[in-house]
Amino acid sequence: MKKILRSVTAEELIHILDSISDAVFIDDKDGISLWCNKACEELFKISLNDISGHHISELEKKGIFAPSVASMVFEQKKEVTIVHENKDGKRILSTGTPILDDNGQISKVVTTSRDITELSTLQNRFEAVESALKDLKDAEKFSYKGIVANSQQMFNVMQLTKRLANLDSTVLITGESGVGKGVIAELLHENGNRKDFPFIKVNCGAIPESLIESELFGYESGAFTGSRAEGKKGLFEEAQNGTIFLDEISELPLNLQVTLLQVIQEREIKRVGGVKSIPINVRIISATNKELHNLVQEGKFREDLYYRLNVVPINVPPLRERAEDIVPLIQLSLERYNAKLNDHKRIDPTAMAVLLKYNWPGNIRELQNIIERLVITTRGEDITSENLPSYIHDVSREQKKTTEDMTLSEFLEKSEREFLEKALKKCSSTRAMAKMLEVSQPTVVRKLQRYGLKSGDR
Repeated sequence: MKKILRSVTAEELIHILDSISDAVFIDDKDGISLWCNKACEELFKISLNDISGHHISELEKKGIFAPSVASMVFEQKKEVTIVHENKDGKRILSTGTPILDDNGQISKVVTTSRDITELSTLQNRFEAVESALKDLKDAEKFSYKGIVANSQQMFNVMQLTKRLANLDSTVLITGESGVGKGVIAELLHENGNRKDFPFIKVNCGAIPESLIESELFGYESGAFTGSRAEGKKGLFEEAQNGTIFLDEISELPLNLQVTLLQVIQEREIKRVGGVKSIPINVRIISATNKELHNLVQEGKFREDLYYRLNVVPINVPPLRERAEDIVPLIQLSLERYNAKLNDHKRIDPTAMAVLLKYNWPGNIRELQNIIERLVITTRGEDITSENLPSYIHDVSREQKKTTEDMTLSEFLEKSEREFLEKALKKCSSTRAMAKMLEVSQPTVVRKLQRYGLKSGDR
């Protein structure tokens, strides 16, 4: 090898080093820059005259090499590899190698660098895909009672539900009527460590005010006229070691709100007419379709109870805000009622277009009821727009003024663009948008480019 190198002139060696794609930079034993190849000039936007004869610390201060790998080699007296950025923001992989003399002292440092920006981008995309696939696999475990999470909003709800399932934190589920708050509560229970114990559902608005205390906490023998001689367990006792779901919690009378607060704080109850405290071990989940915070301001709901219930909130978005879920929900309901009624109905594109324009004020519950009605009442196998209830047509005509007559893909694209425009107003960069929307930055950039939207990135 030495014989071969002796036969190579300095001019030929420079030509060889200039022909390779990696940037090469050479410093002497004192840290003075000696030479760099053409690839180095292109990568760091410098010329040989700019750096020749200058000390590495000077070049580092100027930001030409920041940080300087050669400086690290001199300090550590060994080969050093780092990933850093150049002035253009490109990601660079640099390795500094010490060349030792016969006495083991550093005589020169040779640094090689290459642009790995594209590799890093591909790695980020791969990691994003890997993460998405993992999330999808996790979401599959939560396929429960017809929950559909095609939309990002509902997918986020599912992921939060998954994280909370094994915790005992008090959860407040909010959302309009019919969005599936009860299903989310069951999901929390069925996927948690209390799943082998009772799940007791209580509709606070359906029990007469005179009976609700005895229903929740039970009563002792002879507590009131008409009571059982042996007394009765309350629903909190029935839920022992399990979960109690207090639906329509906003309807709980003020006097019982005080009692419930004491139960949460002390983890014990007293039956009506009793003096003995009964320890309870239950997880409390509550739900409401009203703004509890507003009720607190109006003096209709206790503030201290509100904060006790609202330890971890889950807001289930209305169907009109997650258009991606409408078609899968329709198809799922159609399959269910076809199987239940031993039928083979299908929805034609004209009917589907009308259903997509409808704003679904009753949300999923209304959607399921309408599909069941259509399966029962439609003659023949095809459900057309003529089979839909007249009020759906009326609402759709009103909405047509703003949404126009779009296909499904056009409607979803319009919704996605509007959603991105709103996010752009709130965020100063694509990284901030990605964090807010809980997607990868490459996804945000790709979608912005698709719709011709400009971010705040420099």
